[in-house]
Amino acid sequence: MSAEQSSIASVTDRVRPVEIGAPVTSAYFLKDRAAFVCGEEKVALVTTEGEITNVEVHGGGILCAVSDGQRIVMGGDDGKVVALDAKGEVAVLATDAKRRWIDNVAAHSDGTIAWSAGKIAYVKAPKGEEKSLEVPSTVGGLAFAPKGLRLAIAHYNGATLWFPNMAATAEFLPWAGSHLGVMFSPDNKFLVTAMHEAALHGWRLADSRHMRMTGYPGRVKSMSWSADGKFLATSGADTVIMWPFASKDGPMGKEPAMLAPMQARVAAVACHPRQGVLAAGYSDGTILMVRLEDGAEILVRRNGTPAVSALAWNAKGTWLAFADEEGNAGLLEL
Repeated sequence: MSAEQSSIASVTDRVRPVEIGAPVTSAYFLKDRAAFVCGEEKVALVTTEGEITNVEVHGGGILCAVSDGQRIVMGGDDGKVVALDAKGEVAVLATDAKRRWIDNVAAHSDGTIAWSAGKIAYVKAPKGEEKSLEVPSTVGGLAFAPKGLRLAIAHYNGATLWFPNMAATAEFLPWAGSHLGVMFSPDNKFLVTAMHEAALHGWRLADSRHMRMTGYPGRVKSMSWSADGKFLATSGADTVIMWPFASKDGPMGKEPAMLAPMQARVAAVACHPRQGVLAAGYSDGTILMVRLEDGAEILVRRNGTPAVSALAWNAKGTWLAFADEEGNAGLLEL
């Protein structure tokens, strides 16, 4: 235990350890069970008592996953888009005609899903037909807007905004470089991408004005909006970088706040769904809960383990689930 961890309030003794037995890439909650998505084949559904049910979802690697709160939608190297619901039932939603890898998935609260293979993004509503759009290069990320059926597609040299149900031409937002993860702000006013280089890029959607968010020592692989939508928490540095989005200009001309500095790099962030609190996981296995208003920290897990790869809150914010790259996981009731 490091000196910086010995002075922090701790809840490590309240964590229920869970051994998943395989590397975990992401985590979600389906009703009252935590769902740990593994790198290959399975999702481990874990009750709050720690009982594990393994569900096979893909015949190979699971390349991407997302949840709409009702189900987890995943894409695999078997060319399939698969959903897992709270009952543990698996449904194949789409199969790529050429069995190409499904690189990205997105899910809208109305049940519409999106996925990509190569340069093509696909959208399918629950009762609609499949629609597709080819973009200039391999799709790096997908995200639905909070309201209305608008899909953001990140790719090389920018992002494309597409209304699949309208005949209008898709809108292109240019910025040089390779764009990977993509998110709309909860108020639908901004679009942010995580780049292949150590930076974020953003656009104000009203006028496509650029927002450069740089200064990271490493690539940003995890992003999470605060419950009130006023901050975007990100990984990629040895502190949690919090970009301000409360004003109409977003982070333009403003410095980010920096919380929870450590001797290790932040690997995963997850903001509490209802309160001004976030969970941060680090490359040395440390997990902290951090209060946004004053930066107060609580230690959830000590360092000395593999990098944290997954963090998730349940919808009420009463449980936190986490896992590391080797499948050592845990559940904490608040």
